Amino acid sequence: MVVSVSVVVLLLVLTVVFLRSGGLKVSHAVVCALLGFFLAGTSMAPTIQDGVASTAEIVSSLRP
Repeated sequence: MVVSVSVVVLLLVLTVVFLRSGGLKVSHAVVCALLGFFLAGTSMAPTIQDGVASTAEIVSSLRP
């Protein structure tokens, strides 16, 4: 678990740096995908899933 958390933090930092630099290359997209896969394996995954589901529910209830 400790290795997984440190990898998630490293990938999160790299993702933020890549997004702030303005250009997202293929290698950057791979890092972002790896971040998603590692986040899915952490204990934060249910919280993230609930947050995304709640946001999607709110957005789908909005009428233009």
